[in-house]
Amino acid sequence: MSSLGQVLDRAFGHPRGPLGRLGGVVMARGNAATEHHVVEVAKPTEQECVLVVGPGPGVGLAAAAERARHVIGVDPSQEMLDLCAQRCADAVEAGTVVLRHATAEHTGVDDESVDVVLGVNTLHLWEDRAGALRELHRALRPGGRMVLSAHEKWLPVGRHALARETEAAGFTDVQTWVWQPPTPFAGRAVQLRAWRQH
Repeated sequence: MSSLGQVLDRAFGHPRGPLGRLGGVVMARGNAATEHHVVEVAKPTEQECVLVVGPGPGVGLAAAAERARHVIGVDPSQEMLDLCAQRCADAVEAGTVVLRHATAEHTGVDDESVDVVLGVNTLHLWEDRAGALRELHRALRPGGRMVLSAHEKWLPVGRHALARETEAAGFTDVQTWVWQPPTPFAGRAVQLRAWRQH
């Protein structure tokens, strides 16, 4: 990996250290509209439990916590978990938000224990995309839903191929579309919504 690649990875890909914290500030501003949009698409209710995969600095995590009964954030970056803890301090103290050092492939949540799965701009970082999709299917209760969003230019496969992979993991009623965030200079996002029926 080039020196520039290492810097970008430390700031945004796998945030750590001072660069990771700076990357978190940038992500909080740049991804905020998409984070709120994904929560709006998923429409979690006050009876539901939400799993946020890779919450980064916690903008979407906080938005979900305003609507849901319980929210779990899993992230492999301790720096991002620390930013989430700061942003959602009251909810963490109250126990309605729980943060875990974990990944999309290994969330650590119980089988069929969450109603909604959310993820923004992390899909391209999953080391095992098929395994992560199976893990998220396992975590969802029957009738639960998943909403993902990813920068179109960073998506490792086309959105229709992603939909087929999602179906292969057991999801049904898979829908994909392209969304343009209102943030200046933001690239188009591929979004996906899918359900667990059984």
